[in-house]
Amino acid sequence: METLSYKTRALNKSAVQKDWVIIDASNKVLGRLASEVSKIIRGKHKPLFSAHIDCGDNVVIINADKIRLTGKKWSDKVYIHHTGYPGGQRKQTPKEMYQKSSTLLIESAVKGMLPKNRLGRQIFKNLHTYAGIEHPHEAQKPKEVKI
Repeated sequence: METLSYKTRALNKSAVQKDWVIIDASNKVLGRLASEVSKIIRGKHKPLFSAHIDCGDNVVIINADKIRLTGKKWSDKVYIHHTGYPGGQRKQTPKEMYQKSSTLLIESAVKGMLPKNRLGRQIFKNLHTYAGIEHPHEAQKPKEVKI
């Protein structure tokens, strides 16, 4: 039996091939879109995935203002965060978040699906969301992905 065929390849930072991907979020359900984006941004769709490095692609999401939520989630779902001070618990519905910035919904959903450590914060920087169809990443020639 040849043991060379059973070696596991581990990537390092210099061997990672990062691409640019564009995703149209119009009429997509928030959670389903966020789970696919988190897989792409993390690099889990690649055959040479390594959990300890940033090997995912850069993702550009356009039309974030046309995202969809199912059921009564626009009014019933509640996002809770704490400021760190006594009595500092704050609540917000998706409708309130959407009025503040339409990209916040997608960003918070994707961020919740990433690791909660320094690697997760580094990976999150590869996500670029825009409310409209225009974005400043045309020079990178992103390829479109259908979800």
